[in-house]
Amino acid sequence: MSRNAKINSLLLLLVAALAVLPLALGLGDDEEEPFTGADGQAEKAVTEIEPDYEPWFSPLYEPPSGEIESALFSLQAAIGAGVLAYYFGLRRGRRQGEKRALERQGADGADEQV
Repeated sequence: MSRNAKINSLLLLLVAALAVLPLALGLGDDEEEPFTGADGQAEKAVTEIEPDYEPWFSPLYEPPSGEIESALFSLQAAIGAGVLAYYFGLRRGRRQGEKRALERQGADGADEQV
């Protein structure tokens, strides 16, 4: 097994552990909504500390339901993943192109020396 395959396997195992461990350990079982986002948890903590707190700003757009909010978040994540994949693919393609160009130059230079 190559070094890259070992690293990829280890990373895949780590991601799987991050997804399964909270469920297996029962984290959040004592809460009404165990896996809420950080925004909801922060709002809850602030209202517990300071019940009369008034936010400075209000959202520009408030989705009508939690499902739409989740869909918009997923769309945002998909667009970000697409941009990153495009960037890394472009980078790899350029490196491969440069490598091939150098190989061609080396082959052309060897033909001229003969």
